[in-house]
Amino acid sequence: MQITNIPFLSFDSQNQLIENEIRTAFERVFQNKWYILGNELTAFEKSYAAFNQVNHCIGVANGLDALHIALRALDITAGDEVIVPSNTYIATWLAVSHTGAAIVPVEPSAATYNLDPQKIEAAITSKTKAIMPVHLYGQACEMDAIMHIAQKHNLYVVEDNAQAQAASYNGQLTGSFGHINATSFYPTKNLGAFGDAGALTTNNPALAAKASVLRNYGSETKYYNEVIGFNSRLDELQAAFLSVKLKYLETWTNERKAIAAIYNQGLAGIAGLHLPATALNAGHVYHLYVIRTPQRDELQQHLNKNGIGTAIHYPIPPHLQKAYRQLGFKKGDFPIAEDLAATSLSIPLNPGMTEEETSYIVKQVRAFYA
Repeated sequence: MQITNIPFLSFDSQNQLIENEIRTAFERVFQNKWYILGNELTAFEKSYAAFNQVNHCIGVANGLDALHIALRALDITAGDEVIVPSNTYIATWLAVSHTGAAIVPVEPSAATYNLDPQKIEAAITSKTKAIMPVHLYGQACEMDAIMHIAQKHNLYVVEDNAQAQAASYNGQLTGSFGHINATSFYPTKNLGAFGDAGALTTNNPALAAKASVLRNYGSETKYYNEVIGFNSRLDELQAAFLSVKLKYLETWTNERKAIAAIYNQGLAGIAGLHLPATALNAGHVYHLYVIRTPQRDELQQHLNKNGIGTAIHYPIPPHLQKAYRQLGFKKGDFPIAEDLAATSLSIPLNPGMTEEETSYIVKQVRAFYA
C-alpha cells in the first residue's frame, strides 16, 4: 500500500460506522417537529450524566458557554479572581473575562502540560474564588491535589473537560470532581457533535437548577424570568446525534489509546524529541498526541512534505494574545507556556487509522531525525 496523504483530522471511519444511525436520528427529530428543549435533549442529558457518573448534565450551545455559565452559577463576578492555566485554549480565559473576574494564570508542568498543583497556592489571594483546571490534550489533571488545595482555601473548582471525556484520575472520571464542570462537543472533540454543542456536569442539584435557568434566558417557566440569563441551549438535533455517538465513545477511546501506544513505542529514544508524559494516577484519552522539539517547524515541514498532516496546539499562549494586551503581560512572564507554544506539534491520531498509516508516520519522524 502506497501512502500519499494522511490528514491530521479525519471523520471518515467514525461517520461510516454511524451513518445509518445518524440518519435515523435526524429523521426522528424531523418528524417530531420539536427542536429546542425536548425529549432528545432530556434523553442525552440523562445518558451523559450516567456516563460521566454525575447526577446532573445540562446541555448548552457550546463549550465556552458551558464554562461561562458554570462561573455564573457560582456567582463569580467583578472583584473576584479565578486561577487558570497559562497553557490552554483561550476559551478558558474568555469565560473568566465574561464574568468580569480577574484572570490569574498559573504555569503548567513542563512534563504533562497540565496545571501544576505545586504552583497554585502561591497564586491564591483573599480575592480568589475558583480554580479552573483544564484536562489538556486528553490527560486528566492531578485532581486529588487540586481538590485538596480548593478545600483548604474554601475555593470552587470548575473543570474544563472539553478535551478529556472518558479520562479519569485515580479511577474517578474527569468532569465529576469539581463543583460544576464544563465540556465541549465541538466536532473535533473525542465526543463531537455535527456543529457547536456543550454541557455542564455536576452533583449539586442547586447548581444544576441554576445553570438550567441561566441557559434559558434566566427562565424556568416561559415568559417568567428570574435572572438575567443567556440563550444557550443544546438543540434537539445535536442531542440526538450525540446520543448515537456516546454509545461508541468507549470503543473510540480504546482506539485512541492503542494508536498512542504505537507512537510511544515507535518514537521512543529519539534524542531531542519529547513524547507525552502522563502523571502518576492520571489517565489519558489522547484527544491530541502532542510531541515537542526545538525543531518543531522543520519537523512539521518535513511531515507535511511527505503527506502527513499536522497541527500546532497552540501557537500563541493566551497571555500574549492581542485580546489580552490590556492585562499587561509580556514575553517571558510565563516561560513554560511560551516554550510549549514554540515546540509543540500534534500528529494525526484518529479512530480508524490503519497500522500502515501509524507505521508510516513513525518512519517519517525517525527519518527526519536520521
